[in-house]
Amino acid sequence: MEAELIIKDRQNIEQHKHARVVRNWLWIGVIMISIQVMIGGITRLTGSGLSITKWEIALGTIPPLNEHQWVEAFDLYKDTPQYHKINKGMSMSEFKFIYFWEYFHRLWARSLGFVFIIPFCWFLYRKMIHRSLMRDLIIIVLLGGIVGIFGWIMVASGLVNRPWVNAYKLTLHLNLAFLVYAYLFWTTLKVTFPERSAAIIGKRIGIIKVINILLIVQLILGGVVSGMKAGLWYPTWPLMNGVYVPHDLLDFSNWNGNNFVAYDSHSFAASFFQFFHRNVAYIIFILGFMIFFKWTGLLKDKRLFFNAMMIFIFTLCFQVFIGIATVMSCKGSIPVFLGVVHQLGAIGIISALLYMNFRFVKS
Repeated sequence: MEAELIIKDRQNIEQHKHARVVRNWLWIGVIMISIQVMIGGITRLTGSGLSITKWEIALGTIPPLNEHQWVEAFDLYKDTPQYHKINKGMSMSEFKFIYFWEYFHRLWARSLGFVFIIPFCWFLYRKMIHRSLMRDLIIIVLLGGIVGIFGWIMVASGLVNRPWVNAYKLTLHLNLAFLVYAYLFWTTLKVTFPERSAAIIGKRIGIIKVINILLIVQLILGGVVSGMKAGLWYPTWPLMNGVYVPHDLLDFSNWNGNNFVAYDSHSFAASFFQFFHRNVAYIIFILGFMIFFKWTGLLKDKRLFFNAMMIFIFTLCFQVFIGIATVMSCKGSIPVFLGVVHQLGAIGIISALLYMNFRFVKS
């Protein structure tokens, strides 16, 4: 009997160690994807995304190592519309700067693959992963591969005709990255807090679902606004160049499919997406404070509720503030630092809202 208890205790200790290792591995993945989103923002805002014109999964890990290879890479870039229409006359040192950020963006993505796949195979071999977790991790790996594929589709869209990537393809690539992050973050929460007991707030839970949907819409709108550089059209707040509703939107002759497709030739699409991006942000902001003030006394575990809510409210206020600061700083170009912080703020909002769902909505 005593021997059996000793064996059982050892098994429990071993399982605890395995769970801790897997949990730490997942959190590393969460942090690495956050960094990848940040690097992606820098790459986009510095105009670096089209500097590498080839998609080589294996050979692409090696950058140019001598002057001849640099000249060869630069010559390939000189054939792109971006060089001819925006960067003509660029020096080699300037090219190396934008090349670095695109190369680093791709290298970090490859590193993510190694950090996920190699430990994942080891954990499978050691039987350290439960079947339900295995399913979630396989989905994450597949989604990560899809993000990479659409990343190249996005880049390829900027190598013909226009000197920048297609805004809608950029939005798809960015939001797929957000989806991978959200799925991994949720999975990590489940592993970190396996004994969670979610609070149910009756019919009032619907307001969180509304915020969930609005956030998805807002992330899509934000991606399009970024891709179209819509902030450059309306670098003012709270009004949009002196009016609440842009004149483009009040002229119904502008409401046609061509203005959404050929968005470079008319300000309508930029007006449309920035107007709704701003106003959806206002709605989320109001709803966030509504649930904070209305639900305070409805939960038994008020301290836990306050922690989750304060994280959400803080990230919400921070994101709104940074968004306003970014728009008002768009004088001829989008400020890199504020733009990157705003993109990271989206990661913060996603995390805070997922944590609130995790704590207070029973799945």
